[in-house]
Amino acid sequence: MGGLHPVIEPYDSGMLDAGDGNLVYWEVCGSPAGKPAVMFHGGPGSGCVPGWRRYFNPAAYRVVLFDQRGCGCSTPHASDPTVDLASNTTEHLIADIELLRERLGIERWLVIGGSWGSTLALAYAERFPERVSAMVLFSVATTTAREVRWVTRGVGRYFPDEWARFRDAVPAAERDGDLVAAYYRLLHDADPEVRVQAARDWCRWEDAHVAVRSDHRPDPRYDDASFRMAFARLVTHYWHHAAFLEDGALMRDAGRLAGIPGVLIHGRIDLSSPLDVPWQLSRAWPGSELTAIDDAGHGAGQPGMQEAVLAAIERFAHK
Repeated sequence: MGGLHPVIEPYDSGMLDAGDGNLVYWEVCGSPAGKPAVMFHGGPGSGCVPGWRRYFNPAAYRVVLFDQRGCGCSTPHASDPTVDLASNTTEHLIADIELLRERLGIERWLVIGGSWGSTLALAYAERFPERVSAMVLFSVATTTAREVRWVTRGVGRYFPDEWARFRDAVPAAERDGDLVAAYYRLLHDADPEVRVQAARDWCRWEDAHVAVRSDHRPDPRYDDASFRMAFARLVTHYWHHAAFLEDGALMRDAGRLAGIPGVLIHGRIDLSSPLDVPWQLSRAWPGSELTAIDDAGHGAGQPGMQEAVLAAIERFAHK
């Protein structure tokens, strides 16, 4: 954890009534007079863990963290099989972000996002570029159909045993087809034992394909049955529906980000989200720059990634 800022606690928090029966948990920490910044967590469904507070200089930033619909401390929680996810889409999340910005009286903010959070950050910024002062994106993904196919099938060539277990956990008739659709169906099965096993199998694969280094340790959050179920339901929900975006639209519309400074940070050996995605984005987004971190895979905790993300956030503290 070296290089991170000291542990801090929120000075304000609440539950945003986002409509459709959803309450979105939010918190603010750092300096009330600091530069506004907002963190978009990954997943979908990971929640915004307290450790993200430490990426921001508490004397310079007014940091907003929130749990996207259905996860973390937001309610209703997607771990409950009776919770309908129809009102949990990218459009709903963007609307929640704008509602939260208005609720907190923020005109523009620095947007930070990783993995799925980078997809959401791009969708938000392309919709409301006037609300974004700068962006720091890491482990960049745009959640296209090609990327989803890669992470559920193509990347299996690097982890053949683990991928075979992932594939063979669905009925034989579905193993050569759309694995996301198969898991989506299993996670909505009437039998609770089928749902529980599907969530376990899905999260086991999620942990496998990020393990590119010998010092990889399994994510302890997957040991929690509630987290596991919500995470698996939300990821498959968004991937099954192509992130509720026109395929390729984020890359196509990257020109809307012209004038917004952006730093893209990506591990060169990130097998979950290959480097060509942020490379293409950097070419389509005027004013952005790409930093590739050697020997780093997926996630801000990878060697060199943490330092690069911290440096990029600090760079925008007084701009």
